[in-house]
Amino acid sequence: MLLQILKSKLHLATVTDACVDYEGSMTISKDLMDQAGMLPYERILCGNMANGNRFETYLIPGEPGAGQIILNGATAHLGKPGDRLTIMCFSNLTPEEASEWHPKVLVLDQQNQVMEERS
Repeated sequence: MLLQILKSKLHLATVTDACVDYEGSMTISKDLMDQAGMLPYERILCGNMANGNRFETYLIPGEPGAGQIILNGATAHLGKPGDRLTIMCFSNLTPEEASEWHPKVLVLDQQNQVMEERS
């Protein structure tokens, strides 16, 4: 049996742009992805704290150091610049692995700079 366990999370990420004329996904600055242990094209679950929308998409790396959190394609209809998101990745672990697992959590400020790191 495998359990779906939180692998990593960006908490209080601020949407910097929304581009409906893009094929899909969410752009996140590459340095934030790396620090959180998130991979290009990895599936994510997002919760928008401004409007309650929850959605799934996948990640594409953005410009390192730019603080980008960009909603692309259909997800651009689910938020707007300034909205705060929780962005989560999950992993499949055995019960034994899960019993000792600790996710990587980055708490961001309004410019998407890391204020706190938990793991």
